[in-house]
Amino acid sequence: MEQVERLLGGRTRNIRLNGELARLFRERSWPQTAKIIRAWMIWVSVLDVLTLGLYAILLPTGTVMSMLWPALILPPAALVAAMVFLRPRALWLQGVFLLSAVFFILLSVALVGVNAGGELYERHLTIMLFVAVTAIIIFPILLGWAIAIGASALAIYLVFQLHNPGIEVGSALAGTLFFASGVAATVVARRTATILAHKSFLLELRDRSRLAELADANSQLELLARTDPLTGVANRRSMMETLYRFWNEDLTRTRGAAMLMCDVDDFKRLNDSLGHAEGDRCLVKVAGIIQSSMRDERDQVARYGGEEFLVFLPGADEQEAMIVAERVRTRVEAASLPNPTSRVVPYVTVSIGVAALKQDRELVSAEHLQRQADAALYLAKKAGRNCLIIHAPETGQTSD
Repeated sequence: MEQVERLLGGRTRNIRLNGELARLFRERSWPQTAKIIRAWMIWVSVLDVLTLGLYAILLPTGTVMSMLWPALILPPAALVAAMVFLRPRALWLQGVFLLSAVFFILLSVALVGVNAGGELYERHLTIMLFVAVTAIIIFPILLGWAIAIGASALAIYLVFQLHNPGIEVGSALAGTLFFASGVAATVVARRTATILAHKSFLLELRDRSRLAELADANSQLELLARTDPLTGVANRRSMMETLYRFWNEDLTRTRGAAMLMCDVDDFKRLNDSLGHAEGDRCLVKVAGIIQSSMRDERDQVARYGGEEFLVFLPGADEQEAMIVAERVRTRVEAASLPNPTSRVVPYVTVSIGVAALKQDRELVSAEHLQRQADAALYLAKKAGRNCLIIHAPETGQTSD
């Protein structure tokens, strides 16, 4: 991209693609280039056959027979070139076949007129130059290839005109010089078209890069909008979106789901005794422990409040939810994070409320299940903290 910006920052006429940029441009433009070359080759062959057929009607048989063998050079040369451009090949191989095919096509057109003689002699030389000019204009090829086509056409014209009995040497040279100026102008136009194509390619690369940067920035913003900046887990908004999506799209298929409401015990005492920096460090550690205690990537953890974490377990029943909750509780306790003024033990613990959907009962909303988990958490706090309690919907009570 530095090279792209440098080239676009300079003058358009100085744009040159080298190295990787040239390779990328050829790779991107090859399908269109190959299609144009194949179409040109086919139409030249068709026109050659049609012209010969027209001559067979208008001219004497002897003249037509003298034109036949050079006319037969053109179709095979064109068709071989068209076949070469059916699939990508080495650049040098493409150049050899294309320039060889164009040379034989031009030679064929010229020889048809030379063998016929008379007014067809010079007419076909002019047609040959016209064919060369159309190739230079139409083919989106390297500048060197275009120059080679133009030079070969002028060389064929000059050689045959020097042997034309109907004109003098001076007229042959003057005619060649005249057509050379036209071919040169065509090559310059081809160069300009190539430079503009290169510039369009560079602009496209720059736009793609900027679009990718913008998409990445948007992704980062979206991630930030869905992530708690302190702990790195999902935030409340993200969890609400997850629950909404599950209850509207997946619940009827899985039927099961559970929630854990986790709360750090005596967190205010920790902040008061050790400071808010230590409190933040504690929340980060606890969030990491909860995240590592999940079953797989389907389970979601979100910071729901100051020191509260909501865990969503799609497809889980009561037993699975209790296993996950106990794993979270024991791992937090085993981490021995300091909380010297806690009323439970002198290190960080968590209380957890558990609520799960019952398979044999009417489905409840996500908000209702969340309130059940919150009610169970409240009872866990009353029960002495550092424990977990599961909500029991059938009695409206909770149980350990």
